[in-house]
Amino acid sequence: MWIPKPRETIYVQTWHGTPLKRLGADIEEVHMPGTNTVKYKQNFTCEATKWDYLLSPNEYSTKIFTSAFNYKKAIVESGYPRNDFLINHNDEKTILEIKKREGIPINKKVILYAPTWRDDQFYTKGKYKFNLHLDLEKMKNDLGEQYILILRLHYLVSESLDLSGMEDFVIDLSNHEDIRELYVISDMLVTDYSSVFFDYANLKRPMLFYVYDLEDYRDKLRGFYFDFENQAPGPLVKNTNDLIEEIKLIEENGYIPPRTTIEFNERFCSLEDGQASKRVINEIILNG
Repeated sequence: MWIPKPRETIYVQTWHGTPLKRLGADIEEVHMPGTNTVKYKQNFTCEATKWDYLLSPNEYSTKIFTSAFNYKKAIVESGYPRNDFLINHNDEKTILEIKKREGIPINKKVILYAPTWRDDQFYTKGKYKFNLHLDLEKMKNDLGEQYILILRLHYLVSESLDLSGMEDFVIDLSNHEDIRELYVISDMLVTDYSSVFFDYANLKRPMLFYVYDLEDYRDKLRGFYFDFENQAPGPLVKNTNDLIEEIKLIEENGYIPPRTTIEFNERFCSLEDGQASKRVINEIILNG
């Protein structure tokens, strides 16, 4: 849903993530309900003409945004203001406060599972299906003594998950207002093609990628902007057994992220220093 732009209003598009999967005009074929490829691209690029400023987290995204949105106006390469929280509030006091508020045991490690939605799996426009494709019972048996698994499904997903018998291992926080809080309390992230891993990379913590449908998503649904299989900042796995083994390896390594994660942070998060909000204010309000 797009918001009409009132006259004499300056429209700052903050966007919501660094892109892995193709966006807007760069998508070859759209599979979403209630639209088609031509209509979708027209609506996207038409909306982009209303933006006076577009925020970008890095040089990589700036190039993509120019193409995907057919964007001709000012791009402020500032880092994302919302990610200032990850730098400025990544401390023990904040983490303990959030865990206590959400009823998360402080004596267990936290795994955050935050997958994206699938364009072609839907009930109706804006309401998407999702199958976890995880053997939660096996995960609980193997990991339950040391870990809590937090689920954070995409807001477009309309599934009501049956987590009976998993209450002491799985916590569904899909409706939690601020995913940044879930980032800072998590010891590792499990995701797929969601842009959450670019944000989480700011914390320099281990990441795993549960990509059971990699070929279908890459080749048919969206396509990627870079070689995800070789450049992802963590191992790619396709079944529950392999996921469990990788989690155990992370534990054995003392939750120290691999060099690939650090290099990924250096490439994509160099502007995320906790001062992005200040840079945006200086650029748009003070100098604009």
